Amino acid sequence: MPPELEVEVDRAVIAIAGLLALTGIALPQQASAAGCLKGAAVGGVVGHYAGHHGVLGAGAGCLWGRHEANKRAYEQGRYDRY
Repeated sequence: MPPELEVEVDRAVIAIAGLLALTGIALPQQASAAGCLKGAAVGGVVGHYAGHHGVLGAGAGCLWGRHEANKRAYEQGRYDRY
């Protein structure tokens, strides 16, 4: 990939991530994203450095974070499937 195109793709990814973050902040309803945001952030960084697959890493990190949050909630007796 030419360096110029790589810079444009990076800028587009940053812009999309910023818009998604602002959308998440602006939503008035409470979201049940326990573990997802932290997992997505870590997974995105790891995926980026592991081979420019930040989006795949973010998705996998979100799934892993939700799994861990549900596991912790179940162990503490406050597990709610819905």
